[in-house]
Amino acid sequence: MKYVDEFRDPRMVEKISARIIALNPGAKIDIMEVCGTHTQNFCRFGLDGLLPKNIRLISGPGCPVCVSPQEYIDSAIALAGEKDVIIATFGDMLRIPGTGSSLEKENAVSGNVRVVYSPLDALAIARANPRKKIIFLAVGFETTAPSIGLSILAARKEKLRNMFFFSALKQIPPAMKYLLQDKMLKIDAFLCPGHVSAIIGTQVYEFIPKKFKKGCCVAGFEPVDILEGICIILEQVVAGKPYVANQYTRVVTGRGNPRARKIIDRVFKVTDAGWRGFGSIPASGLKLQDEFRCFDAGRIFSLPGKQAGAKPVKQCRCGEVLKGLILPADCLLFAKACRPDNPLGPCMVSNEGACNAYYKFRR
Repeated sequence: MKYVDEFRDPRMVEKISARIIALNPGAKIDIMEVCGTHTQNFCRFGLDGLLPKNIRLISGPGCPVCVSPQEYIDSAIALAGEKDVIIATFGDMLRIPGTGSSLEKENAVSGNVRVVYSPLDALAIARANPRKKIIFLAVGFETTAPSIGLSILAARKEKLRNMFFFSALKQIPPAMKYLLQDKMLKIDAFLCPGHVSAIIGTQVYEFIPKKFKKGCCVAGFEPVDILEGICIILEQVVAGKPYVANQYTRVVTGRGNPRARKIIDRVFKVTDAGWRGFGSIPASGLKLQDEFRCFDAGRIFSLPGKQAGAKPVKQCRCGEVLKGLILPADCLLFAKACRPDNPLGPCMVSNEGACNAYYKFRR
């Protein structure tokens, strides 16, 4: 197939659905996807209605904004209140609730927040405002890390002394390993992320079948992609032979993108990182190498963490949704007090958040 509409062909969907039904082992099978775009399209196209009731696709930590810890959000909000600072950020960060405020609310007071579509746009803001300190909120997974790394290299080449990067970059494989080690969870297989895998390749997932004896498959994002990925996983389950499969061969290779990985290794080093709902996961974060410390906002600015005197919404269960412990509808706030127009947790804000997807397509 060559074109997007072919990956939405009803005849192909029906054919793969029939194969899934024929493969159905009868036992309960929980397949976790760790990509927010999988979550959105699975709900958007109603693919759950095509699966046997015992086969369930559950959401994982596939939304980079959602897994950013509360302390990071609160620090970003505090920095936005500084008179000599301009915060540059992707748009989905604006409405993420902090402990007592949000970047959107802070911007209404200070006017210090700018939405950008690329980290290179932040460099343009730094050039245009030499007397201001520009802080780019570097949030994302391996997908966005290369472009952020290139922007840091460009900032050094231009000698931009007023440009800084506040990193909350995460790596997906360590989080998947963490989930498999959690005794509270029963994950039978992973639908691996397509965008991330385009950068890191498929070989990095070998620990899943080798150490944990679980199946996995990298899949694209169209209905045929997702269903075919599930079908491949079921074939592994039925055969009792888990391995790393690659359905998304038109984009993903075994080694990924060597140039992009080289940029990541050049600019960043691996560190432990905090994930919302998980705590600290070893070797799951990326921070700037020491030679780029002059651009590292985390080292240069005073970061307050949680806002003094403010209390988070205790009933919000985003952390449990991100771990696959509950579905969004299991949260008492879902679609009631917590809605896209009044989000009480990050999973309701971002288009990659499970609560946002379930609200739009599953209420």
